[in-house]
Amino acid sequence: MRLSAFLFIGPSLAATLPSQPFLHQEALSQADAVKEAFQHAWNGYTKYAFPHDELHPVSNGYGDSRNGWGASAVDALSTAILMRKADVVDQILDHIASVDYSTTPSLVSLFETTIRYLAGMLSGYDLLKGPMADLVNDSSKVDMLLTQSKKLADVLKFAFDTKSGVPINDVNITSHGNDGLTYNSLAGMGTLTLEWTRLSDLTGDPEYARLSQRAQEYLLHPQPASSEPFPGLVGSNIDIATGNFTDAAVSWNGGADSFYEYLIKMYVYDPRRFGLYKDRWVAAAHSTIEHLQSHPSSRPDLTFLASYNRGRLGLNAQHLTCFDGGSFLLGGTVLGDDKLIQFGLDLVKGCHATYNETATGIGPETFAWDAQSVPNDQRVFFEEAGFYITNEVYILRPEVIESFYYAYRVTGETQYRDWVWNAFVAINATCRTDSGFAGINNVNVKDGGGKQDNQESFVFAEVLKYAYLAVTGDDEWQVKPGNGNKFVFNTEAHPIRVYS
Repeated sequence: MRLSAFLFIGPSLAATLPSQPFLHQEALSQADAVKEAFQHAWNGYTKYAFPHDELHPVSNGYGDSRNGWGASAVDALSTAILMRKADVVDQILDHIASVDYSTTPSLVSLFETTIRYLAGMLSGYDLLKGPMADLVNDSSKVDMLLTQSKKLADVLKFAFDTKSGVPINDVNITSHGNDGLTYNSLAGMGTLTLEWTRLSDLTGDPEYARLSQRAQEYLLHPQPASSEPFPGLVGSNIDIATGNFTDAAVSWNGGADSFYEYLIKMYVYDPRRFGLYKDRWVAAAHSTIEHLQSHPSSRPDLTFLASYNRGRLGLNAQHLTCFDGGSFLLGGTVLGDDKLIQFGLDLVKGCHATYNETATGIGPETFAWDAQSVPNDQRVFFEEAGFYITNEVYILRPEVIESFYYAYRVTGETQYRDWVWNAFVAINATCRTDSGFAGINNVNVKDGGGKQDNQESFVFAEVLKYAYLAVTGDDEWQVKPGNGNKFVFNTEAHPIRVYS
């Protein structure tokens, strides 16, 4: 079934907060459209790729870039639960029960495995033990998720077995060897605490939390002092042997991004234990406003985040960076800080431009706004759009839609829900294949310039989940204005129940 079957657009919703106890037919039909897109991608994956990691949606082949444990299936679990697709949920649970996490022919990324596999299973457990408990009749299948989570963490925990406690990211789980790198990234270290702490809280075994939080201490108390050029903003890489930072290159780009994301999310998860994490996020947020905010000369109404290194600003960013608006909005609403909320909305507006100004209505992988370096063939585009494209591909990334979702949930302004919907329509129109969704070669060519033969697992976990949540009701797992959140989303958009 094609999207056009669902494109009935009724009267716009009134500008009410998402807590209103009803939705108009417009939103209901949009929810059906997103569910249809999920089912389309799932059908193609199960027909041509299951139980491998990802579908190749052009050739109808498969890939195993995430150790061959079925990354797309595990990443799809929480979204299938929220969509109440009981048959898909049951299929995924049966698959997870069969996975042997102790064997794989390839190196294992501690970071990627944590945010996709471990978080996917923990989220499924939290949802099926909580507000979606009626979806699965056999409770043993739900209990299995926690058992498998513990088995996976037990396989991985040797990565923390270093002199400093700083984990090695890429490890061989058979030989307990590694890739030989002597450093870990800020995001690689700083995006483990939510999942590993949740596992401890659910199992009663404190070891998992201790391992991740010990590593985090090096990031909360950075050394040397020069690695923190502005309060709360730190370098990008950490020496595994010592725990010291190896640089002072600051950004909210990939490799650093989700460290800042998790600081405030750990506070949402448990404000009593993680007050210091919140304090460090607040310091980073205010330093970011003071030192990293940047406005293109051709579009001073737009706000982007620059990077900083050795006294110089880098006027460039990534699609990955566009989670930043959502982070400011979450922190601002939880802390009741209107300045942070407004800055988050400014960032959302900037990232919206990267979608709104392209031929496909989809944003590029990377972009820049340095007026001194505009390519000749993009000068007119830069004057109108406020940025120029430095890498024109789109690989189904979710960060812009993610921040639109936070903007809608925090403010209740339907403009932001409409931005989610427009992005979904653009992706569905340009990236869809007969069996799923593919990356595209050029976001600024009307047809996308050709398709790339890969469907990342996060299209299930994030893109379709955020699109769905933006057009559905005020359920328990939704982001709440203020500090009433009962779930917090990990960086792969898996909802984790907050600690109580």
